[in-house]
Amino acid sequence: MASEPHAVSAADASAADDGILATARRQLERAAALVDVDEAILERLRHPSRVHRVTIPFERDDGDVEIVTGYRAQHDSVRGPYKGGMRYHPDVTEDECVGLSMWMTWKCAVMDIPFGGAKGGVVVDPKTLSDDETERLTRRLAQELRTVVGPNHDIPAPDMGTGGREMAWFMDAYSMQEGETTPGVVTGKPPAVGGSYGREEAPGRSVAIVVREALDYYDRPLEGATVAVQGFGSVGANAARLLEEWGADVVAVSDVTGGVYDPDGLDVASIPTHQEEPEAVSRGDGDPVSNAELLALDVDVLVPAAVGNVLTADNAGAVRADLIVEGANGPTTARADEILEERGVPVVPDILANAGGVTVSYFEWLQDINRRSWPIERVREELETEMLGAWNEVAREFASADGVSWREAAYVVALSRLAAAHDARGLWP
Repeated sequence: MASEPHAVSAADASAADDGILATARRQLERAAALVDVDEAILERLRHPSRVHRVTIPFERDDGDVEIVTGYRAQHDSVRGPYKGGMRYHPDVTEDECVGLSMWMTWKCAVMDIPFGGAKGGVVVDPKTLSDDETERLTRRLAQELRTVVGPNHDIPAPDMGTGGREMAWFMDAYSMQEGETTPGVVTGKPPAVGGSYGREEAPGRSVAIVVREALDYYDRPLEGATVAVQGFGSVGANAARLLEEWGADVVAVSDVTGGVYDPDGLDVASIPTHQEEPEAVSRGDGDPVSNAELLALDVDVLVPAAVGNVLTADNAGAVRADLIVEGANGPTTARADEILEERGVPVVPDILANAGGVTVSYFEWLQDINRRSWPIERVREELETEMLGAWNEVAREFASADGVSWREAAYVVALSRLAAAHDARGLWP
């Protein structure tokens, strides 16, 4: 599928490798040229409905009070309540949250889920917080955002630096202020307090499903296919383990400290994730490989599942994978996308591949509303059905239009649904 790797000029390297918001807007503009959408609707989709900025004081264990900043970007709610993760990271910015909220809008529309897009974050390094400090911060965050979230308005979920316990604390603080237990205010909670079985594994599971379907689309067998996964966290590890179970050879995995490579295939099931045992990935059996080296390995499938903007104009020419399936949000910059497309390397976008997370979040929201839990077997069956339906819609669009990339095909599906909803609802007053 791909041409030979090639060098990238300095001009190419400096062009169009901006931040997440710029990338999201460029992707929108490219897709907009392929869809008959009213310009007024496109202009609305270029900007968030609103962005909330909050100041969050919380007490450290030594009694000092620290003040950090939080954001909640709400992009579009024409198809339903805002939906998106809440991350704790020292590099969180307002623009990042806006860009990620836009991707959530597209992702929900691609999956035909009745949610809109949102994303939030707190400018803090969670590694520097004790468990008690994290709890105090999370509960205060819930109080600061209480008037702008809710099960029928905006529903946060876990993201980088947060997980089920933070969602449980957030839900409890919100419920105490509301005077009633409101499990539907967040998703990604532990099952004991209204969470869905299978939620944590869902983004990685959907990535694995999409890898399987994409290989089949190109008449390539999954059995024996070589796969490299950058980012052995919740998404990457679950994808890698499931692909290994299905017969693929996962030859390289990495986390923030580095990774391991074995051309004959790793024993992925025996490697702890970064969350399970920090730095264990780079100590696994196999040859050491850096995160940069992993991206250039000669494999059938590359899954960037760590952070955004890892495939850039600087390294896209060195990629030797035949197929890329995005596990992280926004791992490919706009210029890298162009280079990979020029080289004939298909890139299946994040808004489809990792959409299992928001899909099972939707299942969790339904379970909370109905006060009835689903067994994990049902969750997996329903996820499989939804992912195959979305894949088939995007694949039909991809196959029906010459020169359209997988990303553009996914955006066409999403934009068509969003435009139809905006057109049906109109503008008020």
